[in-house]
Amino acid sequence: MQQSPIFSKTYDLLTWLIPATTKFPREHRFVLARHVQEAALRFQEQLIEAALGPKTAQSQVLARADVSLAKLRFYLRLCQDLQLLTPRQYRHVSGMVVEIGRLLGGWQKVGSR
Repeated sequence: MQQSPIFSKTYDLLTWLIPATTKFPREHRFVLARHVQEAALRFQEQLIEAALGPKTAQSQVLARADVSLAKLRFYLRLCQDLQLLTPRQYRHVSGMVVEIGRLLGGWQKVGSR
């Protein structure tokens, strides 16, 4: 599990994302920052479930992980539109999410064979 790049990339995303969202203004920290963090953490949990759970349920878990990643993308775009993330921060984090999405898509293709 730890050798797979998706796990290390997602861990890197979390270690960047959690401190960044804790710096949101107070009025956004307890709503939007919490949703961003929970979506990212839920995604990581679903990856672990897919790797360690029964192979028969893997495709369903990966599909749920894909939904969690889509939610995270939406929350990040909203953060950028509300100017909670700078354009540079948004480029950085969205690049990380795109790369993770590619890795997830590859895992889904391999798992569906």
